[in-house]
Amino acid sequence: MATIEEILEVERLEENIFRGIATETMLPRTFGGQVAGQALVAAVRTVDPRFAVHSLHGYFLRPGNPTMPIVYLVDRIRDGRSFVTRRVSAVQDGQAIFTMSASFQVDDVGIEHQDEMPVVPPPDNLPFAGESDDPEIAWLAREWSDWDIRIVGHGEVDRIRGAAAQQQAWFRSRRTLPDDPVFHVCALAYMSDMTLIGSAMTPHPGVEIDSASLDHALWFLRPFRADEWLLYDQTSPAAGFGRALAQGRIFDRKGNLVAAVVQEGLTRFLRTT
Repeated sequence: MATIEEILEVERLEENIFRGIATETMLPRTFGGQVAGQALVAAVRTVDPRFAVHSLHGYFLRPGNPTMPIVYLVDRIRDGRSFVTRRVSAVQDGQAIFTMSASFQVDDVGIEHQDEMPVVPPPDNLPFAGESDDPEIAWLAREWSDWDIRIVGHGEVDRIRGAAAQQQAWFRSRRTLPDDPVFHVCALAYMSDMTLIGSAMTPHPGVEIDSASLDHALWFLRPFRADEWLLYDQTSPAAGFGRALAQGRIFDRKGNLVAAVVQEGLTRFLRTT
């Protein structure tokens, strides 16, 4: 499997045009986090370093072919004094498979508050995903072998009162990553797609579905490192009509809420014919 450094090392072909590598995967289509992460790297490459990304919103339009590289076309929508906006189209075989808008902001000050971090077992007290007897959890460790993933047991989840579906996981890079804060942001864009729509399946054990990310929104709230433990608290407030809504809050080990995620995913019953 490719390292996160290799995945996020997009090649500049010419101004506003970049190419991301294809990576070995067990998935039948390109991992959505790979497309989002590479698209964000392409956008960042066109922005003054004084501006930091604070949000992205993307739509997955077609399944990506995991054996083919992806070309990223960046549109410089706006360059303002406080905010910068970029739109990125991810293309394979002449067709857009993903489109994303990303917003960047200069450093600023204002009001501050955040949710409290859930009370869950520390990652050191949880087994590595690869040691799990659950084949779906063990598969996570094989697909994302560059990452240390530890799933909070269902009986240990700090449940939100009235939540329809919820799951939690700790994760971090297994290796020390470059110190560039932008790299860690793009790495989180990659990992934020991991397991999120799976939160919708916690009330439906054993149900077989056709699953895929339909859209993805991510807000970066505070600085963090992707090679230090992050808690991914995931909920699914509603599902119906073959789709499910999933939400995620990402905390560092000190309890800082560093990012928030919202995604709608395909969750229709698996068709056998």
